[in-house]
Amino acid sequence: MKKEKNKNSRKTAAARQSKRTILGITAVVCVLMAVLLVQGSSLRGKLAANENREQELQQQIDAEQQRTEEIEDLQDYMKSDEYAEKTAREKLGLVKDGEILFKEAD
Repeated sequence: MKKEKNKNSRKTAAARQSKRTILGITAVVCVLMAVLLVQGSSLRGKLAANENREQELQQQIDAEQQRTEEIEDLQDYMKSDEYAEKTAREKLGLVKDGEILFKEAD
């Protein structure tokens, strides 16, 4: 009879120990899942912020490319004879041979 009590008490002690182990593992898994959920949420927010920043930077790149094209067009115009003639007329008051310059009276 004593042997049966020892066997039963050992079985119940082992059962309690295995329940504690399962409870401990379950608690650890739950904590890990909670941490992963919080980190995932944080990463989603960072991802959204990075996507917005990427769009803003792409808009800036597009604007700068357009500005670069305008500057290149202006450079080409400034190298032309038309620009040189216009500048000479407006800033220096030069005229072509045979032209008459009229000025408004003050």
